Amino acid sequence: MSDLSIFARQTLLPEVGLEGQARLTAAHVLVVGAGGLGCPVLQYLAAAGVGKITIMDPDHVERSNLHRQPLYGLDDIGRSKAEAAAARLHSMGDTKVTADVRKLGASTATEAVAPVDLVVDAADSFAVSYILSDECLAQGKPLISASALGLQGYVGGFCGGAPSLRAVFPDLPDQAATCASAGVLGPVVGTIGALQAQMVLGTLLGWDDPTPLGQMIIFDLKRFVPSVFRFEGAPEPETTWTFLSRAALADQPQVIELRPDSESPEAASQHAVRALPEDIAAAAIDRDQPVTLCCQSGLRAWRAGRTLAALGQQHITLFAAGAE
Repeated sequence: MSDLSIFARQTLLPEVGLEGQARLTAAHVLVVGAGGLGCPVLQYLAAAGVGKITIMDPDHVERSNLHRQPLYGLDDIGRSKAEAAAARLHSMGDTKVTADVRKLGASTATEAVAPVDLVVDAADSFAVSYILSDECLAQGKPLISASALGLQGYVGGFCGGAPSLRAVFPDLPDQAATCASAGVLGPVVGTIGALQAQMVLGTLLGWDDPTPLGQMIIFDLKRFVPSVFRFEGAPEPETTWTFLSRAALADQPQVIELRPDSESPEAASQHAVRALPEDIAAAAIDRDQPVTLCCQSGLRAWRAGRTLAALGQQHITLFAAGAE
C-alpha cells in the first residue's frame, strides 16, 4: 500500500484530496515516447502516484539525448529508453511501470490503447499522433498530445468526448521538421512536458472548470509568450486519410510506393507500384479504386494524397513505414 505521506502536499489541495489521490492510484496511463517530452511526463506522473504506467518506445538512449532527457545518464547510453525509464521510475515509488519496446503504429495502436484510461502522445512523429488520435476517438479515450521544436511547442487535450487531433489539425504543413533535423532547447521540452503532465493529472482527477480536454496551450519560449484557446466546437473533418498497417496493404487494390529504390530497395508491398511524389499526378492510378500511398514518415504520402484528391481521387489511405 502506498505511503500517502509522500503525496501530502498535493492531497492538501481541494482539487485533489484523498479521493483524487485514490483516482490517480487506480489510473492506468499509456505514455508513447520516452524522449524529451516523455521524460518530464513520466517523472511527474510517477511522482504524483499514478498507479500504472505503460511506456511504449522502440528507441535506445543516445548521447545526444542527454541534454533534454534527464531520466537518463551516461551509463544508459545504448539501453532501451522504455526499459531505462521504467527502471528509474521504479525507484520513485509504488507505481507499476511496464516497458514496451514495440513501435506504436497502425498494427499495435488498438491493443496498446484498449487497457488504459488515458493516452499520452509524447512521440516525435506526426503519423503516430494521428494514429493515436484515431484510435482514442474510436475507443473514447482521452489523448493528451504535445509537440516541441526549436523554442516553441504546444500541448492539447483531445478525444475522450472532445474533438480529435484531426479536428484541430486537418492538414499537415509542407515540411515536418523534427528535433533531430531542426534542434530543440532542453527547457523547452521540459516546459511543454510538464504542462502535458499537468493536463494528464487534471483529466484523471476529473477537473471540469474547465476540463483540460478541448483546450490547447501554445508556448513561445523565446519570447516567453503563452496563448490558450478552446476548441470544443471544432468539427471532425469530413475526409479522413487513415494510416494502415503493413499487413493491411495486401488487401489494397492499388499501392503506390513513393520512396525511390535508393531509399527503400524493397517496396512496402509486393504488389506496390513505384512513383516518385513529383510524378504522382501522371501515374497510372484508377480514380475509382482505393489507393494507398506509402513512404517513411507519411509526409510525402500526405502531400501526394492532396495532389490526387485535387484530381478527383477517392478513398485514399496512407502507410508510414516509420509508424507501421
